[in-house]
Amino acid sequence: MPKDHVDREHLEVTGRHSDHPPPNLDVTEADTGAIIVVTQVFGPDGDNLVGISDVTFDGHPAVTLGVRAEGKEGHVHLSPIHGDRRKEGFTNIPDGTRCELFCPVSNKLLPRMGEVEDGSDAAYFALYLTPKLSAGTAVMVSDIWGHYHSRIVDDTELISYWASTHED
Repeated sequence: MPKDHVDREHLEVTGRHSDHPPPNLDVTEADTGAIIVVTQVFGPDGDNLVGISDVTFDGHPAVTLGVRAEGKEGHVHLSPIHGDRRKEGFTNIPDGTRCELFCPVSNKLLPRMGEVEDGSDAAYFALYLTPKLSAGTAVMVSDIWGHYHSRIVDDTELISYWASTHED
C-alpha cells in the first residue's frame, strides 16, 4: 500500500497487542510496518457495515457510514485500512465541519465514546468490532470532518500503537 495514503502521525496511541489479531481485523506486514485492516465492524443494532457497497480500497471492502452535515446527508465509504484517509461518496464537506454519524442500515446515531483529547473539540463515536457491541472492542472515529483521528480498541487494548511501533 502506498505510504502517502496513511496518516502515520495520528497512529500515536498507547496500549499493547499480541501477535495474533482477532478475526475482525487483519494485521499484515509491509515495507512501512504493520498494516491494520478492519474486516468487520458493526453499527448500534449489530449491522455489519463492511462491504455493504461495491467500493473497495486496495482490494478491501469499504466501511460505510451515514453522515449528516450542513443540512445534507449521505453515505461515506471509508477505507478499512487504519490511518488511510481515502473515502468516497458524500464527501463534499468542508474541513472542520461537525458531522452527525449514523448507521446507514438502521439510521441510528453512532454511540458517543468521549472527547478526543487534542484540543480540537472533536468527539469519538463507536463502530463495534464484534456483534456483542462492546466499547472494549471498537473503532472510534471523530465527528469533525477532516480531523483524521481514530483509534482501534480490541479487548480494551489500543492496538493502533502496536501497529505504529511494530517495525520488525
